[in-house]
Amino acid sequence: MTSRSVNPDDAPSGFAASNDPQSVANGDPAPARLTVGIVSAGRVGSALGAALERAGHVVFGVAAISDASVRRAQNRLPDSEILPVEDVAARSELLVLAVPDTELAGLARGLASAKVVRPGTIVAHTSGANGVGVLAPLADVGAMPLAIHPAMTFTGHDEDITRLSNACFGITAADEIGYAIAQALVIEMGGEPVRVQEHNRALYHAALAHGSNHLVTLIVDAVAALRVALAGPGLLGQQIVDDQPNGLAERLLAPLASAALDNALRRGQSALTGPVARGDADAVAAHLTALESVDPRLAEGYRALSLRTAERAGTNPAVIELLKGR
Repeated sequence: MTSRSVNPDDAPSGFAASNDPQSVANGDPAPARLTVGIVSAGRVGSALGAALERAGHVVFGVAAISDASVRRAQNRLPDSEILPVEDVAARSELLVLAVPDTELAGLARGLASAKVVRPGTIVAHTSGANGVGVLAPLADVGAMPLAIHPAMTFTGHDEDITRLSNACFGITAADEIGYAIAQALVIEMGGEPVRVQEHNRALYHAALAHGSNHLVTLIVDAVAALRVALAGPGLLGQQIVDDQPNGLAERLLAPLASAALDNALRRGQSALTGPVARGDADAVAAHLTALESVDPRLAEGYRALSLRTAERAGTNPAVIELLKGR
């Protein structure tokens, strides 16, 4: 099913001037102040709502079901009403669907069947894995579908909103008018819009998940090993090593991990260092033995990432054979 292209005359009042892609590319702000509804007031939806309000849009209502969502809406969007989903959808010029990926398709179908979304309404979801195809039921009844995904992790704390101003947003639209509007909205929130083609959304999302979620696993595993390595008597006045976050192990790893990430982003593969890249099979074998004594799962994680590192670096074949377990 293809997404419907929206006639500029159907766009929300005052937004037509921002539909010119060249105008957006030149940095001209979108003149319209949109009436915004958000479903739901999770970490992402409430942060985007606050960012849109800062840009001058009016978030009139949010759908919030859980106690946590209600509190989040009250704290981040105190001037917004908490309303049923259908009421939020019916009154919106810009409807933001910030729900889990697994709920998005069903929500789009349900709203289309209920006929509560007016023709010309901009409907934007925040899913990284989906493009505009998932909003086809709403496009078929006259809505303008957009995918606007902030490439950022959200914790539910105040820094979420601040981080949006430094984030890139993966945007996908059905036509150039949609891209212009998505681009304008992201720029207004202080972010950088990045165009992602519909058929590449899954790959785009996989890359981001691999580089962020798995980074957390890597760091937490490394901290776990460091805590064991640092156990025992410490220096005079030094913090005791325990299992609480932001301790000595984290402080030891933080400058190294931060420098490694910065080098990788700035210099690419040339940032690789360490025994695997150097082809030091004896050191790698010692690492595997030490990690195995702490937790076999740590050792297996090290083995898998070291093998990928060795393949990238084109290192000593003996290291690759060792890591493959041959």
